Amino acid sequence: MKAKEVAAIIEEFAPLSLQEGWDNAGFSVGDSNQEVTSVLVALDCTPELILEAVELGANMIITHHPLIFGGVKKITFDNVVGRSIQLAIQNNIVLYSAHTNADKVWVSKLMAERLNLENVSPLDESLIGVVGDLPCEMDSKEFVERVKSVFSLKSIRYSQPLEQKIRRVALCGGSGKSMINASIANGAQAYITGDIPYHEFFCRDNYMILDIGHYESEIDFVENIISILKKKISNFAIYNTTKNNNPIYYI
Repeated sequence: MKAKEVAAIIEEFAPLSLQEGWDNAGFSVGDSNQEVTSVLVALDCTPELILEAVELGANMIITHHPLIFGGVKKITFDNVVGRSIQLAIQNNIVLYSAHTNADKVWVSKLMAERLNLENVSPLDESLIGVVGDLPCEMDSKEFVERVKSVFSLKSIRYSQPLEQKIRRVALCGGSGKSMINASIANGAQAYITGDIPYHEFFCRDNYMILDIGHYESEIDFVENIISILKKKISNFAIYNTTKNNNPIYYI
């Protein structure tokens, strides 16, 4: 099976035409016509991930975040991007990513499924975030603990708890600062996302923000891609990485 045929399975659900103009989803390293014998899936491409692929015998890596994002002016081997490119080329491994196109069809919806939200709909025309209703109202303390539990979090950052109970919740995987206004416009009482700066935690009345982390909000992408590929491909292995490539550590 060629790499482009593997990619076509993903693009059947998340076509590259959906990606944002600033994005760089798709093939970043390697030949899309290369024959693929097995695939390794992860959130980010790192040198350690490529070495894992070599050990497993996987010659295609699929990630959520593109390895090459803002353009590359030089390739040196003293940084993650350059070293990853070097190892991928040396070991004849094809690199492919599904980023904002996957965000629009999967990532935030998968977050909503963890909370069993009902009446889920897009936050705006970008389709990146979603909003929905909890099956039943929760007070702030109960809701924060619920979020921490269903997302398997070691810690969580959140703004001042609300006095009233929470029912309507907005979510956006990854860096969600840009969707704050859309979440408010959709009547959300709580907004779950990642990468929220300090000053955004000074929230307006009857609204709170929960920052669960960029990696933690998007990690369901991996199992989702594996599930889709396994339903379509039965003649070679599809691996979930065993490496924790979250760049943020907690104690």
